[in-house]
Amino acid sequence: MTQNKAHLFLSVKQLIDQAKNFVVQNVNTTLVFTNYHIGKMIVEDEQQGKKRAVYAEKTLKNLSNRLTKEFGSGYSEDNLNRMRNFYLLFNTRISATVLRKSEIVQAPSAQLGKYETASRKSEVIQNKNDAQLVKWQTVFAKFHLHFPLSWSHYSFFLRIENEDERNFYEIETANNNWSVRELQRQYNSSLYERLSLSKNKKTVKALSKKGQIISRPIDMLKEPYVLEFLDLKEETVYSESQLETAIIDRLEKFLLELGKGFLFKSRQERITLNGKNFYIDLVFYNRLLKCFVLIDLKIGELTHQDIGQMKMYVNFYDREVKNKNENKTVGIVLCKETNKAVIEYTLPKDNKHIFAREYKLILPSKKQLQKILEQ
Repeated sequence: MTQNKAHLFLSVKQLIDQAKNFVVQNVNTTLVFTNYHIGKMIVEDEQQGKKRAVYAEKTLKNLSNRLTKEFGSGYSEDNLNRMRNFYLLFNTRISATVLRKSEIVQAPSAQLGKYETASRKSEVIQNKNDAQLVKWQTVFAKFHLHFPLSWSHYSFFLRIENEDERNFYEIETANNNWSVRELQRQYNSSLYERLSLSKNKKTVKALSKKGQIISRPIDMLKEPYVLEFLDLKEETVYSESQLETAIIDRLEKFLLELGKGFLFKSRQERITLNGKNFYIDLVFYNRLLKCFVLIDLKIGELTHQDIGQMKMYVNFYDREVKNKNENKTVGIVLCKETNKAVIEYTLPKDNKHIFAREYKLILPSKKQLQKILEQ
């Protein structure tokens, strides 16, 4: 393939990819937009002096039957109630200006056929007037700024009662482009609680407003790390070598668990001191912190020798490997059981680069971690 033909192919490919992304984004935005306003209509109708119990029993049921008959599946009572709750939880986010520009606010139920339904995602706004279409595209673009995720994501967020936790997962999902499946895994692994346990009250509060911001080595740490995806059982006898091999076999998932900015460099990296060889289990680089991250795996309880060995690895990397424009190397001893006393008296008080953290082979109990946070 000549250079000109290769350039043409790449240009066409980029255009097609952008077009596909635009269509998917608008389908998702349209569905979230529609469901948000259905929820708004239900809430406004409900607030006209009706008792909640009677409304849910009669009006929602009747509305569900009529919409299902007209448009097909996607409008069960549960889904309509989900739309109602979606509006109630998120209505303060979007400005009245955006709402006023949307004709759907005043549209009766009979006009819902103009908009996408959950069962027919291929349908888009039916409007022959080009000016009107541009207007709708502008409304959607502004709406998308407030609600950039899919309806499936927002349906999941409705399950999270704690507002700070819900905000955190929404920010992280958008920033990291998590699928619903990955969002569910992060939630089930109690990511919010595990990050919170490594922070003070002030920085915990920041999680709900900005998500996870990594500016210092301690910002990237979790307590504990969850490695349930390795398929190693807690009661099974395994070696450090087997643990390392399991991590390498599932490196993509391990990188997701480590968090933002991690790049894999090597395993069992050898360093030689006075003719004696030492091996660092795992070596990563974090592009956000601009530093190497060394990980040593221990299947038992942490000892002061483990920390001392990691200090040696970190010192070697700082003096022999890292460049002048890179930050100090970070060392993490990942063990089955930490010892706070050993950590406290082995490391200096101003330590900022060497850490010990536990790992778990099963998903932790959210209630237990939440209780620890409250304490």
